[in-house]
Amino acid sequence: MKKFLHNAFRIILPLLFGALGAFLTRNHTDIYSSLRLPPFAPPSMLFPIVWSLLYLLMGIGYNIAYLKSRAVTAPLISQLIINILWPVIFFNLNAYLLAVLWLVLLIFLSVVMTAAFYRADKRAAYLQIPYFAWLLFALYLNIAVAVLN
Repeated sequence: MKKFLHNAFRIILPLLFGALGAFLTRNHTDIYSSLRLPPFAPPSMLFPIVWSLLYLLMGIGYNIAYLKSRAVTAPLISQLIINILWPVIFFNLNAYLLAVLWLVLLIFLSVVMTAAFYRADKRAAYLQIPYFAWLLFALYLNIAVAVLN
């Protein structure tokens, strides 16, 4: 039972960070709907669904990698902290250009995390491909919002 609880905690850990980020930016849907958005900008209702799936994949990957190497924890936590601060910069501060730079840092740290996962277990790294793709899409959206607004 103890092993199950430890595995479950590692899987839900990124979801907990995501929940904190959502709590810190509770008014994000109002702000998002008021922005001039670029082509291909998804509706605001899609973001919680996508992020939940990405955090779940991240947690599964983290658990797989952690079972082989505890060295994956620091890269995971580092990028999660940067991740939850991005919406604060974007939505609460309306600092769109700073958010672009912050997102570049997040992408770099996600690569570092994925590389650490890869060294521990390739499967854990492959689970991060959707996250990396979404971050690149988010970068497109963020740059466009910074230019349009």
